[in-house]
Amino acid sequence: MIALRRARATDAGAVGAILSEFVDTTDWMPRIHTRAEDLAHAGALIARGWVTVAELEGAVAGFAAQDGKDLDALYVSAAMRGQGIGSQLLNRIKSGCEVIELWTFQANMLAQSFYLKHGFIELRRTDGADNDERLPDIRYQWKREAA
Repeated sequence: MIALRRARATDAGAVGAILSEFVDTTDWMPRIHTRAEDLAHAGALIARGWVTVAELEGAVAGFAAQDGKDLDALYVSAAMRGQGIGSQLLNRIKSGCEVIELWTFQANMLAQSFYLKHGFIELRRTDGADNDERLPDIRYQWKREAA
């Protein structure tokens, strides 16, 4: 059973490890930060109160970081992908928002498919000049449908 909860400072190691794992296992993703910097970034996101974790049997299996309407991050550990954890995290965020916007890389076909499946629409594409990785990206938006 997956439990969703607000991240605690002690989750920074697991959240940082999930971030690092994604970079380490994604051939198109450049490593521009050390693993220690990934951990520090995770800790900063948690300290801001932005992070929700998905926990399975006491271990963090994924997380989402949200700042207002901006979904800053949504990652699931490689071993846990395809089990609905990302959908549970996203649905939790959607339940408290009227609008959500996010960036994903054009090379991340799985993320694009995931967000389109969850009702997001593409707003625009860029050449990546404004992101740290310098990778072409896409801005997506989701809006709650009027009742």
